[in-house]
Amino acid sequence: MKRVFTETWAKAAAVRAIKTVAQTVIALVGTSLALQEVNWPLVASASVLAGLLSLLTSVAGLPEVE
Repeated sequence: MKRVFTETWAKAAAVRAIKTVAQTVIALVGTSLALQEVNWPLVASASVLAGLLSLLTSVAGLPEVE
């Protein structure tokens, strides 16, 4: 049986999660600035949630690792 959770997988999953968090922050801050007010707790919670979902999605497999 093939091991899923290797060092290579962990690095690839971390990179994907960090990119997802950054994209979420940029999108939410950009949208919030257009509305004249940034709700920082909302930006933080949505970004963390996006990162966690990215990691969970990575459990199904990462093409760059296969």
